[in-house]
Amino acid sequence: MAPRNIQIRETGDIASALSAGMEDGGLLIDEQQLGGNFFDLSTGLAGEVLQRFTNYQVRLAIVIADAKAHGNRFSELVYEHRSHRSVRFFGSGQLARQWLDYNPVVRC
Repeated sequence: MAPRNIQIRETGDIASALSAGMEDGGLLIDEQQLGGNFFDLSTGLAGEVLQRFTNYQVRLAIVIADAKAHGNRFSELVYEHRSHRSVRFFGSGQLARQWLDYNPVVRC
């Protein structure tokens, strides 16, 4: 899976990220590619991103070095997605790539 220069800074960016994930069979994104609104759960951006990728059954691996650095609520979200089928958070790009390569989404 080739790296993509995808940015998710507002809801308008979600469609292009989702499209890239569909084309590549999943998307790996690093926290530097996410805007501050993603980490502020009150904005709803993170929820919208996670819901869209889940609805379309497109795998999304998000690399966050230290989830606690973004607050307790965000850290809880990361914890809740530790075994999610479509969207997971990882501490390293290597672990994220392994999950994306090993767990293809089966479409019915």
